[in-house]
Amino acid sequence: MNTSVRNSGRLIAAALRALLVLTVVCGLLYPLAVTGVAQGLFPGKANGSEIEADGKVVGSSLIGQSYLLPKKNPDDPDEAPRPDLKWFQPRPSNGLGSNSVNTQYSLILSGATNRAGNNTELIQWVKDAKAAVVKDNSTAGHRVKPSDVPADAVTSSGSGLDPHISPAYAELQIHRVAERNELPVERVRGLVKDHTSGRILGFIGEPRVNVLELNVALKKLAGETTRP
Repeated sequence: MNTSVRNSGRLIAAALRALLVLTVVCGLLYPLAVTGVAQGLFPGKANGSEIEADGKVVGSSLIGQSYLLPKKNPDDPDEAPRPDLKWFQPRPSNGLGSNSVNTQYSLILSGATNRAGNNTELIQWVKDAKAAVVKDNSTAGHRVKPSDVPADAVTSSGSGLDPHISPAYAELQIHRVAERNELPVERVRGLVKDHTSGRILGFIGEPRVNVLELNVALKKLAGETTRP
């Protein structure tokens, strides 16, 4: 009996020592080492790839952000959001969640709509989105044709949080953005060109434009243009 108790005691003590050692190593030393290496080598990425403007963080380059006008009736949950057309617009994010803490982001849910290509609701969404893109981006001197609208202008990404749009969608918005901000079209086009990233390693993925980074640069350009 005494031997059994002593053996049990030794096992419990060994287990507690192992628990203590593993807690210190895996729960304290390892996270501190990884955090230290990340902060030393990749501080920007380790901190969430934050983007700053006017001395404050305005978002992350990894997460899409919407640019909407304030609601006419803040108490109406059914009022459709209206895009603020002075900014470049991101991809749609139909079917995803929203939150009341920061309505610039839809972080409660992330994912696709899970609707098939022949789903009637999805087809109607695409048709409505294409009509809105044509209407919103047509100006007095530049008419957008339905055939000009790229796929990413009317469909959400797999996550619904894609921070990028295609160069084609950015190009389609140039005339509208230039008009709304009273900027020359060529200056806005140059801004898009400067913020267009190519394929990773030259062959992975597609050329893309980060919408938040582009709009931060647009705000700066518009401020410089209107400054006396």
